[in-house]
Amino acid sequence: MEVIHERCAGMDISKRDAKVCVRAPGARAGTYRKQVSVHGAMHQDIVALREYLLAEEVTLVVMEATGDYWKPFYYGLEEGLNLMLVNARHAKNLPGRKTDVSDAQWLAELGAHGLVRGSFVPPWPIRQLRDLTRHRTLLTAGRTREAQQLEKLVESSGIKYTSVTTRAVGVSGRAFLEALIAGETDPVALAELARGRLRNKTEQLRQAFQGNFTAHHATLARMHLDRIDVLEAHIAQSAALIDALLIEHDLAWARASWTRSPGSARTWPRTSSPKPART
Repeated sequence: MEVIHERCAGMDISKRDAKVCVRAPGARAGTYRKQVSVHGAMHQDIVALREYLLAEEVTLVVMEATGDYWKPFYYGLEEGLNLMLVNARHAKNLPGRKTDVSDAQWLAELGAHGLVRGSFVPPWPIRQLRDLTRHRTLLTAGRTREAQQLEKLVESSGIKYTSVTTRAVGVSGRAFLEALIAGETDPVALAELARGRLRNKTEQLRQAFQGNFTAHHATLARMHLDRIDVLEAHIAQSAALIDALLIEHDLAWARASWTRSPGSARTWPRTSSPKPART
């Protein structure tokens, strides 16, 4: 079988270390030596591994996408080395593997003969963008859960304003909650706190505020609102970081979708820069 990479390395990665097999030409023509070594997962270990692979003059390093354990190795080795991240299931299901061959040796063999296809690993700016958008999604989901739990708490007290307005913690809802927490119990006074179109439902609100909102409910509601405030601050911070990243790296293709999402700045200049191809 044709050899595409005379000097190829395979990496079997775990949380604590990586077993590395370097496949290189042997002393006699047509033969290959396979040298297996173990390298730790600490930063200094990865730096030493990079120097080792560069000294061995490998032209391809193949590693499996195992959980998130591959990331420190990939990011620490990508400068100066040709890396290929492969699907673990695809690599193990290829026929021809001997039972006594380690994962690292098998990956080195597959890479040397060009039998595996690499997965797409985005460049650093896109990795940052992914982290920030995913983190913002988690924060938004957390805020939604807090609002839902707060609504259930208010309902349990017999206060039914959430049946009149669809937003439990909107502008009016926040005013209602702050007044209830402060000890206001008069339905008329509470209904007068309505804003916007909700003022047309004053009579319904007066009936909705006839409940039994106690100091116990007020304490729990205060905790929910405080957590919501923290989450909203972090969501705003994440949105600002995403906006800055898009501007810094001129990711025009990503701006259109981001500026349509809630909480983002919608003031992008028009541009015709194309989306980069996946390679």
